[in-house]
Amino acid sequence: MPLARGLVLKGFSVPESMTFLLAAPIINPITIVTTHQAFGFDDGILVGRILGGLAIANIVGWLFSLHPQPTSLLTDRFAAQCAAGSHEHRQSRSEKSLDIFMRESSVLMPAVFIGSLIAGAIQVAVPRDVLVSLGSNPLWSILAMMLLAFVISVCSSVDAFFILPFASTFMPGSIVTFLVFGPIIDIKMLAIMRTTFTAKVLVQLSLVVALMSALIGLVINYVA
Repeated sequence: MPLARGLVLKGFSVPESMTFLLAAPIINPITIVTTHQAFGFDDGILVGRILGGLAIANIVGWLFSLHPQPTSLLTDRFAAQCAAGSHEHRQSRSEKSLDIFMRESSVLMPAVFIGSLIAGAIQVAVPRDVLVSLGSNPLWSILAMMLLAFVISVCSSVDAFFILPFASTFMPGSIVTFLVFGPIIDIKMLAIMRTTFTAKVLVQLSLVVALMSALIGLVINYVA
């Protein structure tokens, strides 16, 4: 998220920054390697995750690029920060780096803390065996995996190993849905993105990502 915010401050458009933000957790060497180590090329899980992540990031970016006023997608606070960026006094590279670090930390760290707290509380409250019992149904298994991904809020670099024990219970499409939906939309991520995007944007974003993730999972369930 700090990198995505930095892209906007540097002059990239909001939809371009959003595309980067959605693709980065999935389309990176660490996530690809760990997913391969967990699943190899079995059932198209690795390929489905890569192609699904690329498709979702680019389609969402394209959809929001159609907005007539992209800056209205941002919170008032961040929009004002972007507007003031070109009028800041000249700083050395080290001073500017420290200033950005302090400013971003003050905004993002409370969101990470609150999001982690909520995710942990819900994780304890929801019995995992209830989700496992839904694993054999093509549709319900996908919805269950989306709910699990949203609640657990696990890092994309280790989520493949987290979900690996469920591979024998849940259908391949539902596993791909977990691996695509979770890195983009979960409790912590929404809390962090709220520092930059309006609540309306997050609702729209969550709906589009959820529908596309479910569609990808259904296609894999019925084709694989």
